[in-house]
Amino acid sequence: MLRVKAGDVDRMGLLFERYHRKLFGFLYHMLGQAEASEDLVQTVFYRMLKYRHTYTGEGEFRTWMYHLARNVLADHVKKNRHNARHTDVADWTEKIGGGAGADEKLQREQEVATLHRALAHLSDDYREVLVLSRFQELKYEEIARVLNTTEGAVKVRVHRAMNELKTIYLRIEN
Repeated sequence: MLRVKAGDVDRMGLLFERYHRKLFGFLYHMLGQAEASEDLVQTVFYRMLKYRHTYTGEGEFRTWMYHLARNVLADHVKKNRHNARHTDVADWTEKIGGGAGADEKLQREQEVATLHRALAHLSDDYREVLVLSRFQELKYEEIARVLNTTEGAVKVRVHRAMNELKTIYLRIEN
């Protein structure tokens, strides 16, 4: 990113190749909408380019990147408050079919869908720390920098979020 900041904007392609999937995963888990998440990934990289002068090189690049992603996500949510999250039932129609392997696969997919529904019921703060720690595999120290808080506060949030997720998951499952 320091090379991009210095004017070598061709290096953005390398950053995109390295980080676009992780960003998509973060945004998808926060929104639950694939198309919107793809669009927001593009917006994050656009903002990286636009605000490259703000990157200092202190700390990790990922921290700065997720900070930008959080801002893009917040802007999107404010702009689209009237849109509700939904699960597309059409995605399940072709998965309902015969076969023992299909049954196991369907059960696994239903468990994952239940987990995603439970995640969607979490508060944004709890969902965010779980996505960053469990799906994006950021260390608590990195999450603390992204969220501008202490590592101890992140640990407490993750613990509380996991307990809340477990409660919601079991309620949905039953």
